[in-house]
Amino acid sequence: MTSRWTRAQDLARSRSVGALLITPGADLRYLTGYHAKPLERLTCLVVPADGDPVLVAPALERAAAEASGVEVEIATFGETDDPYALVGSLLPADAVVAVDNQMWAERVLAFQRRFADVRLAGPLLAELRMRKDPHEVAALRDAGAAIDRVHQRMGEWLRPGRTEREVGADIGRAILEEGHEQVDFVIVGSGPNGASPHHEVSDRVIQEGDPVVVDIGGTNAAGYCSDCTRNYLAGGTAPREYLDAYAVLEEAQQVQREHARPGVTAESVDAVGRQVLADAGLGDLFIHRTGHGIGTETHEEPYIVEGNELVLEPGMAFSIEPGVYLEGRYGARIEDIAVCTDDGLEVLNNTSRSLTVL
Repeated sequence: MTSRWTRAQDLARSRSVGALLITPGADLRYLTGYHAKPLERLTCLVVPADGDPVLVAPALERAAAEASGVEVEIATFGETDDPYALVGSLLPADAVVAVDNQMWAERVLAFQRRFADVRLAGPLLAELRMRKDPHEVAALRDAGAAIDRVHQRMGEWLRPGRTEREVGADIGRAILEEGHEQVDFVIVGSGPNGASPHHEVSDRVIQEGDPVVVDIGGTNAAGYCSDCTRNYLAGGTAPREYLDAYAVLEEAQQVQREHARPGVTAESVDAVGRQVLADAGLGDLFIHRTGHGIGTETHEEPYIVEGNELVLEPGMAFSIEPGVYLEGRYGARIEDIAVCTDDGLEVLNNTSRSLTVL
């Protein structure tokens, strides 16, 4: 982890930032390996642009921090001590500080009272986090294989007569059984519910012939996420309109996978698939971006969306997930996680992308 925070220091100096202040969340885990609990007591990694980082933590959390293997000094405070004063004692009063993007508002306000210039650290840390090293790619590969194994078992649970909620509960247990440390989300969108991209589960009973969108993901022990969407038919026969749209969607996602590689822009990956759908008269049914970066968070940089002129580089990992959604009738989405190699693309999800009839 040392190389990560030393690179963060280099970037901080280049942006005239005196220190990074990082509280529990993906940034802290990325920089230290510590998956700290987000408690009402302050835990904050202080990364000065020059000098050694210090983890400020409640005394009762020292053992947990040490057990995580953090490689920085730990400074603790007692129940009646002021942790913000402790952070302030580690930095000059006129320091320019950058706080993690997900820091709680009360903590941001407390640091604003202590430091004159408080900025966001997110843009700086995103430059580090969106370029995965070989160990991170291996962790993402492991997560992708684990979620593939869950999709391969879908026939155990998804069938007419069961509710989305019942199926979702079984999927959640399988996500843990197949190698994840936690369940991040389970979407089971049957029939018209599939037309809502972020529908989760409901008490709707799955009917024979229902197209079902299943989008699932979790986090493995290394702290890296999976995210994969496949589409199923719960017996019977799907409407011809749906089958025709699905064939175009498969083509669009394939075109995007074949296009994505180092040297092309993020927005171009979105554009090539969107054009396939538009040419078939389905462009208005693709209502979201093509993808998002993935790593220690399910959604992070880089975003695969119109307007993002970022040029893809080796180590960048992201989803490719075009979809079509016809409100009140059905939806479909095909999603893979992929990572740019030195000269191409490695796709980390490898189950069938075709409509699977159960």
